[in-house]
Formats: sequence, structure tokens, C-alpha cells
Amino acid sequence: MSDKDTSGYVEFGEFRSERPGIKKVGTFAGVFCPVVLSMFSALVFIRMGYLVGNAGLLVTLGQFGLAYLIVGFTVMSICAISTNGAVEGGGVYFMISRTLGPEFGGAIGTLFFFANVVSSALCISACTEAMVENFGPNGYLVGDSPGLPDGPWYRFLYRSALNAAGLSVSLAGASLFARTSLAIWVTTVVCLFSALLSFFITAPGQIDKPDTNHLVNATNFSYTGLSAVTLKQNLYSDYAGDYTTTGGEMVDFASVFGVLFTGVTGVMAGANMSGELKSPSRSIPLGTLAALLFTALSYAALVVLTAATCSRELLQNNYVYLLPINVWPPFIAVGMLTATFSAGLSNLIGASRVLEALAKDNIFGFLLRPMVSHSGNPVLAVIASWLLVQIGIMAGSLNAIAQVNSVLFMTSYFAINLACLGLDLASAPNFRPTFKHFSWLTSLLGLVGCAMLIFGLRPAYACGVALACCSLVVALHLLSPAASEPKWGSLSQALIFHQVRKYLLLLDPRREHVKFWRPQMLLLIGSPRQAAPLIDFVNDQKKGGLFVIGHVRVGQLDGSGDPLADEHKYWLKLIDHLKVKAFVELCLAESIRNGAAHLTRLSGLGAMKPDTVLLGFRDSAPPKDFFRDPTSPYTTSEFELDTGAVIFPARTPASPRLSASEYVRIVSDVLCVNKNVCLCRHFHSLDMAAVERKVSSLKYIDVWLVELLAPSREEAFTVRALFALQLAAVVRSARGWQHLRLRVHIATSAPAVLSEAGRSYSLGSDPAMDPNLPELAPGRPVNERLEELLKLLRINATTHNISEWPTLEDTSRWSDSSLDDNSVYQRLPVSYVQKVNGIIKSRCEQGTAVTFVQLPAPPRLPAAPSPEDDAICEQYLKVLDEFTKDLSPTILVRGLKSVTSTAL
Repeated sequence: MSDKDTSGYVEFGEFRSERPGIKKVGTFAGVFCPVVLSMFSALVFIRMGYLVGNAGLLVTLGQFGLAYLIVGFTVMSICAISTNGAVEGGGVYFMISRTLGPEFGGAIGTLFFFANVVSSALCISACTEAMVENFGPNGYLVGDSPGLPDGPWYRFLYRSALNAAGLSVSLAGASLFARTSLAIWVTTVVCLFSALLSFFITAPGQIDKPDTNHLVNATNFSYTGLSAVTLKQNLYSDYAGDYTTTGGEMVDFASVFGVLFTGVTGVMAGANMSGELKSPSRSIPLGTLAALLFTALSYAALVVLTAATCSRELLQNNYVYLLPINVWPPFIAVGMLTATFSAGLSNLIGASRVLEALAKDNIFGFLLRPMVSHSGNPVLAVIASWLLVQIGIMAGSLNAIAQVNSVLFMTSYFAINLACLGLDLASAPNFRPTFKHFSWLTSLLGLVGCAMLIFGLRPAYACGVALACCSLVVALHLLSPAASEPKWGSLSQALIFHQVRKYLLLLDPRREHVKFWRPQMLLLIGSPRQAAPLIDFVNDQKKGGLFVIGHVRVGQLDGSGDPLADEHKYWLKLIDHLKVKAFVELCLAESIRNGAAHLTRLSGLGAMKPDTVLLGFRDSAPPKDFFRDPTSPYTTSEFELDTGAVIFPARTPASPRLSASEYVRIVSDVLCVNKNVCLCRHFHSLDMAAVERKVSSLKYIDVWLVELLAPSREEAFTVRALFALQLAAVVRSARGWQHLRLRVHIATSAPAVLSEAGRSYSLGSDPAMDPNLPELAPGRPVNERLEELLKLLRINATTHNISEWPTLEDTSRWSDSSLDDNSVYQRLPVSYVQKVNGIIKSRCEQGTAVTFVQLPAPPRLPAAPSPEDDAICEQYLKVLDEFTKDLSPTILVRGLKSVTSTAL
């Protein structure tokens, strides 16, 4: 595809907007001429003496070299970005925002807008100075005639008139300026050529001091013509007072560089005209690079010839020395006026285009909406820019304005280099600029150079601009409509992806160690309307670990597209609404069990995969819709469609329930793949606001280190018990839970070894002891050993002995060798479970926020479903129901992995 073709496209294949009746301009008139005129601006005819007279030839050339080096790197970045896709109106702002995103792009775009405003004010001030020097009292072109009156208010009047003239041209349209820029450029080049020629023609003599210089008493200074002696005298720096400032402020290196840098800031003038170019992707690189080379050669020639012909006193006391030494002074007068006025006009038009682009992108919402133009010329944006320039020209001193102007433009250059560096480092496949003469190194050098110059030369200004930029980034992130619904990608996402992929590869699951274990949770839910408090709780429980919210929809692909695609965006919106740090995984499967198995096995990536699966409890409690409940902290109408339909429909009493067999098989499947499992009940009653209030009645987090069907004093030291203890300790360490006290309950009345009933239940094997625990004296009481273990684990908790723990009655009934774990639940006395429930409930009534208990192993079901499965599973769930009835929010935990360590 040709350059002409590629410039007609924007992202996602949309065609670049073409307004009917608006003519486009080419490279020379649209980029080269505006860039040259903007770079010459006030520097080439009005401030060259200021530079060479104070900094000397060597420092001036060095400063130009440094400035062009930074600008050169920046131009390479501009060329790379502008040839990577279609560039529309807004120029540099458009490039930065489409690369760095709306927040950073909007902040830099705003600063770039003000940079153009300040630059326009600077050029108008320079044009006014040129008018007064030529046509004011004793001006070079009026001689002894009265000429134009001079004074602060008269100068402000002249600036206002020039600004109004610029407004008139801008309202006529940027294309008119682009077409006249060729004539202005030719005029300026002729005037510059006359200045260079005059150095060889004009005879040596004395040059009078300008009438505006009240700093020195001398009336004339030497022009020596080409002289080696003069060149030698002007080699080094010799800073003096600036006669254009009040009191003649002393000049230094920083102030000279601030003025000099205004001569290279115009490099973006072509990019600002991107909306008026026929082919921006071709014109911007070609025209900008050509203009950069042309101005560099012009500046170098002018600096060397000035140092070789003019005495230092002349340069320090007559900044417009080119007028009297010219073969025909009106040449220089015309050059001064055309270069400065056209540069000011170019910056005014550039500022209005950036403001319009900010408005189009909805960066500031309704505040800038009127700035959008439907006719091709943003009239209101031009007027707003003109008003700000009018404020800027009140500053008066050209040199003072130049310092602010340079800092603002260097900040913009910094952002452009940052954008290009990020694109290159992110290795995005779609970053394929046709301009190849750049690399990450050139962008990095440009970026570092800008930062060093800004903070090295003007630290106060730099800090102010940095603070303004950071404040804008934060404000736009929080308040901008474009930030919440971005229409274009953000480089930060590409960089994050690049780094996350790299570090995920470094995260080796074979090198995992229990010392650095953290919760990695998969929460399976049906409808978030009923699970909002549970989602909120698990978000606290994850403690910086992985949190995945999983959902299964029963169905299958039918060839008409992904049935979950539309739903996924609402789940992401749910994450934002609940303010949780979680990922979403949706699964389409033929059954809930199959989908849960897929999510359990496949959720996560690399070493970041859930090791604990949480499920809601299957009971007959009436569902509660937390999104519609006006008293709920989760209430929202975001998931109500205009048609009356609801997203995430809540389960009703009439809704089909998951069968007991399928639910229990899901739990068994999780354990089968060696993952921990938690069943969560009563979390509809969890009041997170009450938990976070230190004055509430909620005081404790309870952990019960007792196995329901196999009570043993040694249970507290098993893997499954310590897993529950670790989860409780993690919850307590979360923000908002730290004021609660952790209570650990053990059954001291239980036997030291498993009873016959418990042994039959566990098929004759004792619970696995945690292999990471140190040797604790076996002869000591269990509560003392547990307290010692808690100290070794650095868990701040109190231990509570339950001496009234009931024993399993009629143990003789359990000794039949034909019994298996399924018959345990059928023969288990309900009274035993109710007594256990009563003990736990009595402790919950003391102010327990959350209770952790041991989950009995699910029955072992055959691979092929049978009619008896439902009865066995119903009995198992009935036991769990009686076990946790009327408790505080409860988690039934069955841990398979060792997650505690006393090692350093």
C-alpha cells in the first residue's frame, strides 16, 4: 500500500475524515515552510547578538549543537510515530494520546497547548520589539522623525493589535496561512541572505546604540568587518546585563539557552498542521527533517559571521545589530516582522488545533465541547487561544517569556521520546513505522537529554511543570470521560503485558516454597447479585495473591458466535463496581460440573494458578438480591437494561437447583486434582462495614481445629487444620480486619488417637501431620504445644480448650469391616452433630465475624452415576447443614497442602 493509501486509514480500519470543500496542502508549503518560519521566529534577526555577545562563539555553537541533538532525537521519534499510522488533527497531541492513552496524552496535550500559546505571545512580543526598533523614536527606518510612540502601554497596544491581526488570519482558515507561508518563507530567506551577504560587503564603522537601551552611557560601538582579532575576542563567554529587562538583569548560561531553545521549538509546527496535510505520514518526516537541516546551517553561518565581525560591546548593547550593518536596512526590518509575525500566527493556529483535538477526544468533557468545529475551522478554539495569548503578552519581556516557553516545549519533547521508547520496548506487532532511522537508544537519549536540561537549567520551572503534569494525569484518570471509556489503546497496557509475560516465564512452579505461599483463590459463583458480600470477603482473604471469579453457563457452541462475549464486559464492570482485584473466567459447558472442572484445572496462567477453590453452600435459604436492596452497600442499577431485563439474574425459589449429587461431585473433583476446597455459608449476613468499624459488636475470627467425624487432640497439628488456621490468619492481617482477635478452638476432651468410628471413617489411616512443623514435646498438654506452635508461626491468637466436646455414641456400630465412608453419613447420629453445632454457636454469639471449621471429606462416589448417589449426597449435605446451621458467616475448609512454615 502506498503512503497515500496508508494515510487514509486510522485504527480499526476507519477512514480518515475528509471534510468536503477543505483543500489540503503538501510537504513544502504545509511542513517545511511553517517549521522554518517558526524556528527562525524571534531568534534569527532579533536575538542572535544576545546569544553570541554573552555566551561567546564556542558556547553558542555548543548550545546549538546540544539543542539540535535533542531536537534531532525528538524529530526521529516524531517521524517514527507519524509513519506508524494515519495522523489526524492535533499533531503532536494526537500522536502522544494515541500512544500513551487519554490520561497522559491529555495532560501533555494540555501543556503542549499552553506551550503554543506562550510561544505565540513570545513571537508577538518580538514583533513588537522589531516595530519599535525600526519605527519607534529614533528608529532605524525613521531616523530623527518622531515615529511610533514608545512606552509600556503603547507596546501592549501594539502587541494587542498584532494579536488581533493574527486572530483575523486564523479565523479565515489555516489553509490560507499555509498557502501564504511560501511567500513569507521566500521573503524571510531573501532577508536572511542579505544579512549574510552584508557581513562581506559592509565596511567597518561605528554603530549607534538603540534608543531603547538605557543601561549604558556609551553611544556607539565597533563593527570591525571580518577580523581574526574580533573572532578571537568573541570565542568565550562574558555575561553582561540585559538592557531589555527592568534594571538590566544579569545574563547567565541558563537564560541564554532558554532564549536559544526558542529557535528550535518550532520543529513541531508541521505536525500541528497534520489536519491540513494531504499525506501527514509522508509530509511530516520529510518536511521536518529538511527544515531542521536548513535552519541548522543558517544558524551556524550567522553565528560564525557575527562573532567574526562585531565587537562584544556591540552585540551586548544592540540586539538588532543586523539592521545598521545591512546593505539595505529595510531587508532586515521586513525579515524581523515577517519571521516573528508568521511564527506567532503559526503557534496560534497550532494551539487552536490542539485545543480542538482535546475537545474532540472528550478529554475534558463538557468543558471543551463547544470547541469542536463542524465547518473545518475551529472558530471558538481560535478565539480561546487568542484570549490566552492576549494574557501572555502582558509579561512584556521577550527573554522572560522565552524561559517558560523552552521548559514547556522540552516537556513535550520528553513525552514524545517517552512514547516512542515505550512503543519500541513494548515490541507491539502493530508498531511498524516506515521511518527506520530511529531506535530505542535515540528515544532514550532524547528523553534523558530533555529531563537533564529541564531540571538542570530551570529547576523551579521544571518542578512546576512536572507538578502540573502529574496533577493533570491524576485528575484526568479520575474525572475524564475519555479515561473511563477510551477509544484508543494505551501504551501502558502494552508495556504491562510485555513485562507480565516476561516475569510469568520467570515464575517457575518447580521453585515454589511454602515460606512464600500466598492464597490463590478461584471463587465459583452462579449469580453475583447474591454473592456480593462473599466476593468482597474473598478479595480481603487473598492477601496479595491471585483471585479469580469463575462462572459456568450451561450450553454449547452453535456456530453463531461466542455466547459469552457480550456477558464478559458486564463481569468486568462488576469488578469495577465491587472494587475488587480479581480476574474473571467464564466457561461454557454441557453441565455445571464439567464447567467447574474446566475452571479448576485451567484457570490462571503458568505458576499463577488457583490452589484453592471456593463455592457457595447449597441450601434452601431464600436468595437475596444485593444489587436491588436499597439498604445494601452494593446496590446499583448498572446491571439493569433499558428493556427491563437484568444482567446476572438472581436465583428464585422456583429456579432449578443444582442436584446434591452434582454439587458433591464438584467438591470431590476439586480434591481429586489436589486443590484445597472451601464451602462458604451465611455470607449474605456478613456486614463488611460493621467489620471495619472498631466499635461494632464483631470482635473475633474463630478457627475450630477439630474434625467433625474424627475428633482428635492431635488434629490441630495436621495439614488440613493448619491450612484453616493460615486462612484465618491471612484474613485477620487484611486491612479492616486487623482489630479483630483470632481465637483457636481445640477439643481437649477428644482422644489422642482416632476412635474406631473415626478410623472407620478415614479408612484406618490417621490424619497427615504437617511435615514442616518442628518437633514439639509429645508429653506436654496439647494446648501448651499449640501455643508454642502459634508463637513459632508468628500468629497472634488465643487458644481455647473445649472440654465438653461430645463423643460419637454407640461406637460398636462402627466396627463392622464392611462399613465405608459413605455409610458414615447415613449412620451418624443427628444429635451428635447438633451438639457440636450448639458448642460452636455459643461461641459465635460472643461476637464472631467469621468462623472457620473443618470440612468432612465428601463421600466417595463411583465414576458412573447411580440412583443411590443422590441419597448419599443428600445425607452428606444434611450433615453439613446441621453442622453449620445458624452460625456466623462460616467457611468449611478442607486443605490438602502444607502452607505454614517456622523456618527463616
